[in-house]
Amino acid sequence: MDEKKIDIPIKGMTCATCAVTIEKGLSKVEGVSDANVNFGTEKATITYNPDKVHAGKFVDAIKDVGYKATVEKVTIPIGGMTCASCVAAIEKALRLEGIIRADVNLATEKATVEYLPAQITLSEIKKAITGAGYKVLEMPEEGAPVDMERAARQKEINILKTKLAVGAVLGTVLLLGSFEWIPFVPDILRNHFTMLLLSTPVQFWVGWQFYRGAFGALKHKAADMNTLIAVGTSAAYFYSLTVTIIPSYFTASGIEPKVYYDTAAIIITLILLGKLLEARAKGNTSEAIKKLMGLAPKTAIVIRDGAETEIPVEEVQIGDIVVVKPGEKIPVDGTVKEGHSSVDESMLTGESIPVEKNEGDEVFGATINKTGSFKFIATKVGKDTTLAQIIKLVEDAQGSKAPIQRLADQIAGVFVPIVLVIATITFIVWYTFGPEPAFTFALVNFIAVLIIACPCALGLATPTAIMVGTGRGAENGVLIKGGESLETAHKVNTIVLDKTGTLTEGKPKVTDIVTLEGFTKDDLLTYAASAEKGSEHPLGEAIIGHAKEKDIHLHDPKDFNAVPGQGIRASVDGKVILLGNIKLMKDEGIDIGELDKEAERLSGEGKTPMFVAVDGAAAGVLAVADTLKENSRHAIERLHGMGLEVAMITGDNERTANAIAKQIGIDRVLAEVLPEDKAKEVKRLQEEGKIVAMVGDGINDAPALAQADIGIAIGTGTDVAIEASDITLITGDLMGVVTSIELSKRTMRTIKQNLFWAFFYNISLIPVAAGILYPFFGILLNPIYAAGAMALSSVSVVTNSLRLRNFNPK
Repeated sequence: MDEKKIDIPIKGMTCATCAVTIEKGLSKVEGVSDANVNFGTEKATITYNPDKVHAGKFVDAIKDVGYKATVEKVTIPIGGMTCASCVAAIEKALRLEGIIRADVNLATEKATVEYLPAQITLSEIKKAITGAGYKVLEMPEEGAPVDMERAARQKEINILKTKLAVGAVLGTVLLLGSFEWIPFVPDILRNHFTMLLLSTPVQFWVGWQFYRGAFGALKHKAADMNTLIAVGTSAAYFYSLTVTIIPSYFTASGIEPKVYYDTAAIIITLILLGKLLEARAKGNTSEAIKKLMGLAPKTAIVIRDGAETEIPVEEVQIGDIVVVKPGEKIPVDGTVKEGHSSVDESMLTGESIPVEKNEGDEVFGATINKTGSFKFIATKVGKDTTLAQIIKLVEDAQGSKAPIQRLADQIAGVFVPIVLVIATITFIVWYTFGPEPAFTFALVNFIAVLIIACPCALGLATPTAIMVGTGRGAENGVLIKGGESLETAHKVNTIVLDKTGTLTEGKPKVTDIVTLEGFTKDDLLTYAASAEKGSEHPLGEAIIGHAKEKDIHLHDPKDFNAVPGQGIRASVDGKVILLGNIKLMKDEGIDIGELDKEAERLSGEGKTPMFVAVDGAAAGVLAVADTLKENSRHAIERLHGMGLEVAMITGDNERTANAIAKQIGIDRVLAEVLPEDKAKEVKRLQEEGKIVAMVGDGINDAPALAQADIGIAIGTGTDVAIEASDITLITGDLMGVVTSIELSKRTMRTIKQNLFWAFFYNISLIPVAAGILYPFFGILLNPIYAAGAMALSSVSVVTNSLRLRNFNPK
């Protein structure tokens, strides 16, 4: 094939060297003959051989060298898919110039396409899907209030119901007519021409979707589930038609002129019943998304021109003052300007206890105001709100594929041709070696093999479980970015926890106050906090904050003097106060006596001791530390209970780190690690053969989160950390780590059950349909029972996935 050229816009270049780096990365990709990166236009022009490499590889290569290709991503709802072979057909049709990646999901009935708008338009992508024999459903506009997807699904269900009713009535009449032993059936129903008349609408109207699908597959030289049903039922129908028109030919050949109109009609009806149940169940798999979408309030009260005005939530702008009254939903994200309240955030975080909100605190759209009224300034609206971002993350995850699913899809792709070969061999063997009437036996078993095979169960096994699993995760405050993350998380055997902000609150607090005779704890706190009044040092702020919590009145300090690296000196209420480390005390000639041992004990517990002296005499010692989060110890116990090794990574010295680790039962301490070396420590663990999950919240955690097999970001952390992670915990609670691993294990167990059932069903029943039991037990599988079993197999897989909706963190 001739070489092709492609232009890819690139983000993140800052100089010409960046362009050279990207060129080198692209040149290493097999199939690329030339790569030219223009720093001025911020574009890469790549000449490549499309037989050897796909455009998706270029995006990955650009990402690998630290830059980002600018591609558009669109999710397209598709009608008319019935099995995994349809997925393969659409993905094949979407292998077009300008399309970077196309993932088609049978369970969501959507295609997620990444493409270059300069190379291909959205209408051309839709045209390719239509050309493959499928229907592009109406795509909802951003923020459109109507759930078009749900309407389309309901329309499909209604059509299936109508066709099922017609098929069931006509099929039942045909079945009665075929039972010669029933005395009350009128002779007209036994008449072959009457049967032809009754079965034709079932074959070509009720079952038309199978023909349409089979023709679409044939156009692309492929075969799918529709092919099996169309060939199987057509064989029964057209054989019966021939018997009806020229029965003398069969009589002359010694073959009983028996018809199988009932078999074809009942097969189509039963499979439609399966499709109806499947469509209903698949609708339930995306229930989490619908639930999340339903949380968004429809209106908001804003202050415009000094008056309160109710407007649609879509019209709220950044900077608007929004009024929220008790019991109302908060319409968008913002910061409290005036008033205070408690807010139920359980719909976003899974936490049932309402959160107190005061001036300056963040509030989130769709959460419920419980008690007070307040005003807030809108900071995020529309698609930027926390709820909209969660919905987007969940949709992306549900549209993604796990590696185990790609394997199932590959098998499903070759499955139908193999079944057609087995069915043909079955016919030949029975026709050649079978008992009389050999042709009848051959035909019945040929149909049974085609009908029993079910690639649908294979195609639905993984995506339905991923849909329900990721949706359930979102309801419990755990956002999983994709099927691959879900699959990897269940294999993790080592968890690395960043200390600051993950295990701890991330801000220092006063933990201990030790006084000498003549001073009370309140005295010590009054002197220390007053001396630090106005200080911006984190330890000083911690002492002032603790005094405020205790309602202690503070004095204004005089003659304030900071002693670098040691502490401070100030006059408080006429007394000279010294606050600082042991060096300050020694330099000032203060005898600290017994306090030295207390300070050593506190240091051994990972706390920072600060001595206080009043008018030249030691008064006591305050200890300040970054305190552990409430659930940290419990979460680590749970992780140990799951057989995981727990490591802590920190920049603290070894003594402090070990003291904290001892308190909460950490197995392994990685201390004195510089921020830029965190990723190296994770890599070192991986080199020991461990599958590592890294949990962090800061910008400096992002490289380590990206290096780890699974990166878990605390949702209270920075956007950079969340972007680099595979799983995001909406709250800062470490129990979310436990939930995410429990959920991934449960989801993978469900996927494996589904795949086992799908493989076991097909591997065991296809030989039975081919008649393998007949020589030993005289058992043959009636094609009608085969149709029932086939319909049941798909429904059972989806139903098993739906059991994940009952998942609750222990």
